[in-house]
Amino acid sequence: MLASLESAAVIGIEASPVHIEVDLCFGLPRFQLVGLADTSVKESRDRVHAAIRNSGFDFPQHRIVINMAPADVRKAGASFDLPIALGVLAASGIVLTRDIRDIVIVGELSLDGTIHTARGILPIAVASRQQGAAALLLPAGNAVEASVVNGLRLLPVRTLAEAVGLLNQAREAWPEPPRPDARPMPASGDGLDLADLRGQAFARRALEVAAAGGHNLLMIGPPGAGKTMLARRLPGILPPLEFEEALEATAIHSVAGLIPPGCGLLADRPFRAPHHTISDAALVGGGSQPRPGEVSLAHHGVLFLDEMPEFDRRVLDSLRQPVEEGCITVSRAARSVAFPARFMLVAAMNPCPCGYAGSSTRACRCTPPQIDRYRARISGPLRDRLDLIVEVEPVPVGALASGTQGEASSAVRRRVLEARERQARRQPLLNARLPARGLQKACALDTRGRELLDRSAERLSLSARAYHRVLRVARTIADLEGTARIVEAHLAEALQYRFVEQA
Repeated sequence: MLASLESAAVIGIEASPVHIEVDLCFGLPRFQLVGLADTSVKESRDRVHAAIRNSGFDFPQHRIVINMAPADVRKAGASFDLPIALGVLAASGIVLTRDIRDIVIVGELSLDGTIHTARGILPIAVASRQQGAAALLLPAGNAVEASVVNGLRLLPVRTLAEAVGLLNQAREAWPEPPRPDARPMPASGDGLDLADLRGQAFARRALEVAAAGGHNLLMIGPPGAGKTMLARRLPGILPPLEFEEALEATAIHSVAGLIPPGCGLLADRPFRAPHHTISDAALVGGGSQPRPGEVSLAHHGVLFLDEMPEFDRRVLDSLRQPVEEGCITVSRAARSVAFPARFMLVAAMNPCPCGYAGSSTRACRCTPPQIDRYRARISGPLRDRLDLIVEVEPVPVGALASGTQGEASSAVRRRVLEARERQARRQPLLNARLPARGLQKACALDTRGRELLDRSAERLSLSARAYHRVLRVARTIADLEGTARIVEAHLAEALQYRFVEQA
């Protein structure tokens, strides 16, 4: 008595097919799992046994062998409970069809037979459609998440008994479930507007330039100057996610189990702000079964590091690869997994440990060696990867007391969208991602501009990477003004975002 089913395992953010075979034979009752299953999968024998009995079915008193292929891929997680239980019932004749290899089945069982939601349903749905599966049998709580994948029949079920009844029906009699209305995931920046800020014209301009070109930004200023307020309003001036971007970003959140019930695709760009006590594995991803970290959860969005020097030096240096390449590779003994991590890095820091170095209103208590050690916590290679470095000055009391509002996010967003449209007509990449070989064409300079850049690069001791980043920022400033060529004024503004680095 042999039954065959299909399921899937999520490796990284991609789903890999898993073929499950269940064999029942005479002998002493035994439940054996083979196929490189980890502890969470091996524990399914107890959940499956209780769920079958509590759903009103007889558990077969036979020797049960369950094979999960391919045998060289480690299977982890509780989402194999449902296919294993249905395989046991199919092999014992309770489920009338023993060959169910054209339906992908996933779901976690409780002891009473209820089916819980599972992680990674979105990548599993995408893979099922690509493999030509007839349907996806999944927990009802994941139906909205999977509904964003068109061309795949969904069979949402709430209990094991409901799943058995569905499989025992003729396929022509299967009800066609209505496509649920997927509400977008709630945005982290709802209600935050740049109009709330008073003053800070220079910092606001830097924020606009960063948004228009996808540049990385570091803000330096005393406590209470508005650095965090500025950063949290950045998603409000970024363009909305395109469908493919939303699908990719939502898949990462699905694998991490961060999609609330009833929610579909991400509607707004992610904004992640991890605490400075975060570990390197939590930031870039890791674990025995690699999971996405904060850099991947910020994919197509913003990663904000408040009080950047307070982060561990090793944690900060682990950002070099994703900032430069837009992905992070997590290597373990069994396999290496690549997670996408194309984000805007926005960071904030004080000028010194007490926060008031250079302040005209409060005296700084730090010694020069203390200030040097504090600033040295951000390594030169990481600082070199920041496109814009700006000082955020305290807002005068008079500006705070006035009722004059700043420019609204909607107006800034319109300019950002126009600048990005100019970039899209010229090149397939944002200015911040332009390769060095593409700079000569996109960032051509006249004689005066070339002389200004060369003099400034020598005076500021700019590295080759910083030199190219100045060019990219100047290109974005020109796009915001709607000009085809970079002129001296654009370079001058781009260079002023490097002067703070020399302070």
